[in-house]
Amino acid sequence: MKKYIVVLEAEGGSDKWIDGHRRDTMPIVNAIKEKGYGAEVLFFRDSWSNEIFDYVLDKADAVIVRINPGNLPNGEGKLFEMLRQLHDSDVIILTHPNTMMRFGAKDALAKLADTDLVTDDTYAYYDYDEFKKTFPKSISYGTRVLKQNRGSTGDGIWRVEVVDTKIGKYEAGDTLPLDTVIKCTEAVDNHVEYTSLGKFVKFCKQYIEGDNGMLVDMRFMPRIVEGEIRILMVSDKPIFVVHKKPVQEKDAFSATIASGATYTYYKPEEFPELVDKFVSSIPMISDKLGKIKNTPLIWTGDFMLDTDENGDDTYVLGEMNCSCVGFFSHLDMGIQEMVADEVIRRVESKV
Repeated sequence: MKKYIVVLEAEGGSDKWIDGHRRDTMPIVNAIKEKGYGAEVLFFRDSWSNEIFDYVLDKADAVIVRINPGNLPNGEGKLFEMLRQLHDSDVIILTHPNTMMRFGAKDALAKLADTDLVTDDTYAYYDYDEFKKTFPKSISYGTRVLKQNRGSTGDGIWRVEVVDTKIGKYEAGDTLPLDTVIKCTEAVDNHVEYTSLGKFVKFCKQYIEGDNGMLVDMRFMPRIVEGEIRILMVSDKPIFVVHKKPVQEKDAFSATIASGATYTYYKPEEFPELVDKFVSSIPMISDKLGKIKNTPLIWTGDFMLDTDENGDDTYVLGEMNCSCVGFFSHLDMGIQEMVADEVIRRVESKV
């Protein structure tokens, strides 16, 4: 054991501070050093992947990945290839690309549709022809939300509702005509577009085609206007809960900071029912998403409020994030020490 950790970052991007790093990167590095390990940050470029591989293999026990794939000019392909090669050479990767993709991909919701975390009318489309055939029927059941797999901060997440079918009344389960007028609201900034169902279906083709292309189709939760509940996790430990409330304007449903949402933070014990349910579901989630041995290092579960048949509050999982979750606004909670402890635990137990 070398007792050395490398943190990988991307160069540039809006997530960097004045020192060129993410604000939570150096606190993690310093916390690792305080525990008797060596640690440093390397910037990843595709053209440097071979040199980084050799350097890490020679020097480090583990790699912590703090890269938003959107900040890599050519995407995550080369990065993931290198990380998998390091993993195969017995370097611990936090978080491994396979785990990152399975937990973070939007179709995780469809894979959990037979559990009590997600509504059972949640679907994933991997083929454009299937989407073109099925979505005109899906929308007849009521307002839907479509989520692309590659977007972030609400990009490519659309609330879709019927305005005028041209045919008058219809029943749930009917296939609506492609000239149906629909209202589409994108979560990235809550802007609204009116278009035909046929044009929107064609527009969505871009989300399904290409590497890792897919669309998730799920029921719209009207109580999203009350906010989204996010649980921040370090491995299997809940750290805090944040209530993300959309700006109170007509059509607004996005809970991102960029769209004007307000965030209020709570201790996990202030949401005992939700936190206990989520934490106890982790083994089941890991199994459903591919029998994953270890949870992501830093990740989140985002929930929306719903109402059950008895009129009681319940929660529906809206997504999970694990590619590069930040916590720089809560460094005073000592999250960096928790991360360092978990990294060292995995190194010393070889997991």
